[in-house]
Amino acid sequence: MTKIISWNLLRLTGATVDQVVRLVERERPDLLLLQEATTAMNALPGRLGGHYARVPLPGRIHGLAMWSPLPMAAPRVVRLPAGAVVDRVCQIVDLPGFSVANVHLSHGQLLNRRQLRHVAEHLPARAAVLGDYNLLGPALLPGFRDVGPREPTHVCADVVPLRLDRCYVRGLACGMAAALDRAGSDHRPIMVRLAASGGVERLAA
Repeated sequence: MTKIISWNLLRLTGATVDQVVRLVERERPDLLLLQEATTAMNALPGRLGGHYARVPLPGRIHGLAMWSPLPMAAPRVVRLPAGAVVDRVCQIVDLPGFSVANVHLSHGQLLNRRQLRHVAEHLPARAAVLGDYNLLGPALLPGFRDVGPREPTHVCADVVPLRLDRCYVRGLACGMAAALDRAGSDHRPIMVRLAASGGVERLAA
């Protein structure tokens, strides 16, 4: 199965490069997805080796990033329906057997669901969408299942616990899902193990 971790770092005041490196060294993911990643995260391949790609959000100092210890295809960048404040993009990487989208969606509860549907239009039959959904309630994404951890991943104003970080899949099985320690961020990383549907039984045989 493919082990994937997704983490919103909290821009300049959140998780540091050292904390990201420690997470990778401890958990050893096959793919790491980052949101609110600044240019400081460009140090990751120098610290960890592997392969790295980052795309800033239009007009912002932060954006999306991916890291993998294994060679990966150059991620595609898809522009999302725009919000009133921040323009959004997503990264899509094609792995053996399925594709993964890295997202940081808008706060508007109608807009972020429209953005998800737009992402889904750019994905193959077997795919996963991970990241900070900024979403309250179900995603209402046809054909996809919510397989991420169920516990809160973010505490709004240090008071209200919210499950903003999600993993939705289509044509995939999830063997494990967990929320990890948040370290310096205001979000907890989420970790999932994914395989093509039916792959769990074949691996267990």
